[in-house]
Formats: sequence, C-alpha cells, structure tokens
Amino acid sequence: MSERIKTYQEFYEFYLDEHKKLGTRIFHFLGILFVFLVIGFVIYTGKERFLWYIPIFGYGFAWLSHAFIERNKPATFKYPLWSLISDFKLFFELLIGRQKFRTQEKA
Repeated sequence: MSERIKTYQEFYEFYLDEHKKLGTRIFHFLGILFVFLVIGFVIYTGKERFLWYIPIFGYGFAWLSHAFIERNKPATFKYPLWSLISDFKLFFELLIGRQKFRTQEKA
C-alpha cells in the first residue's frame, strides 16, 4: 500500500485482502453487531450515555484482530472514511452470505 488508492472499488479489494483470516472477520462482525445493539439499546431506553461504547466496540474489536490475528496495520489510519464504510459493507455481506467468514486463505 505504498501509493495512494484512488477509487473505493480498489480500496475495497485491498480491504478484503487485509481481512482474510477467520478470526479477523469474526471480530469485525461482532464489533459492528455490538454497535447496532448499543444503538438499539439507546433508542429503546433513551440512555444516551451508552453511546460512548460505539467506538470501543466498533474500533476495539477490529484493532485487536489486526494486532493479534491478521498482524497488519488497520486501514483506518490512512483511509478512515473508506475503512468505516467497508466495515459496515463487510458486515452486511457476511450477514447475507455474499462474503464468507472462512476465505480460501489459511486462517
């Protein structure tokens, strides 16, 4: 990733390449799932003070998986918006089966 990526499609291919391992995909999926659960909880209860959990779950799970499972640097630092969009895109693609949790790469 030495030169700057110019299109989102190009970025998403890079993003998927950085999220090959089963554990990484599970951690990302759980992080986004917890984000939705927190939002739902806040809407249901009106307790906005729990909104601060969103970045902890959303980024915490992802960054842990990059550090200890995938062993690479999260794209968030160089492409924050595209990375955030891709986290949600991957979540929904995993949910509907367009992407698989287990890729062809060795986990």
